[in-house]
Amino acid sequence: MTTMHVIFLSLIQGFTEFLPISSSAHLILPSQLFGWPDQGPVFDVTVHLGTLLAVLVYFRHDVRRLLVAWFASIFKRKHSSDSKLAWFIILATIPAVVFGGLCSDWIETYTRSAGVIAATTLIFGLLLGWVDLQMPQRFDNSHMSFKHALYIGIAQAIAVIPGTSRSGITMTAARQLGYTREAAARFSFLLSIPIILGAGTLLGVEVAHSSVTMPWHQLGLGFVLSFASALACIYFFLKWITKVGMLPFVIYRLLLGVVLVWMTI
Repeated sequence: MTTMHVIFLSLIQGFTEFLPISSSAHLILPSQLFGWPDQGPVFDVTVHLGTLLAVLVYFRHDVRRLLVAWFASIFKRKHSSDSKLAWFIILATIPAVVFGGLCSDWIETYTRSAGVIAATTLIFGLLLGWVDLQMPQRFDNSHMSFKHALYIGIAQAIAVIPGTSRSGITMTAARQLGYTREAAARFSFLLSIPIILGAGTLLGVEVAHSSVTMPWHQLGLGFVLSFASALACIYFFLKWITKVGMLPFVIYRLLLGVVLVWMTI
């Protein structure tokens, strides 16, 4: 890849990982539409680590509190709202792990296309807009329950299909259950930590068993840009979401979906 490709894809990964517009779709589209070379697993691992570090830095106090409470619930049998939330994050991660593991070959073969991305972008964009406009904002994350976490986790499993948007569909599910926009976004971001960590680990194993390499300066640039853009994205998204709602992202998804349909017919 050229330096321009690295800069563009790194910023795309950072800005879209946590927005409800699908990062995987935006990373696949350049090669599908413009004939760019596939960035490969080494680059994917690098930018995923950048976005993982961003969410860990932003939520460092929450992560520390949840980890302490989780370990206390195991070794001291001491349960609290934080330990319950930590267990619910683990529970909500399981469906995506199972579905992704069982269907990875089928997903890789049949869903990484502009046509599929166009359909999922439109369908789940409309669903996000409808749910956000219709459902009241009643709950914060202290109201998370076993059933709610499992429901959000099952929704997250669908996001292995490119264009769905992991953050988008988990926020949609949480809003459908009556959670506030901020609570839905925060749970979605915390839920991204084990998912990104797991995906990065699998990609890392793939890289370790391959001979594919990239120049270190390109990997370093990709890591820094994906980290910085993801951190900025989380900060501004949580700052604005209660004011602007999901409508701007819905409109973007609809416009993107229409353009993709036009380009693929």
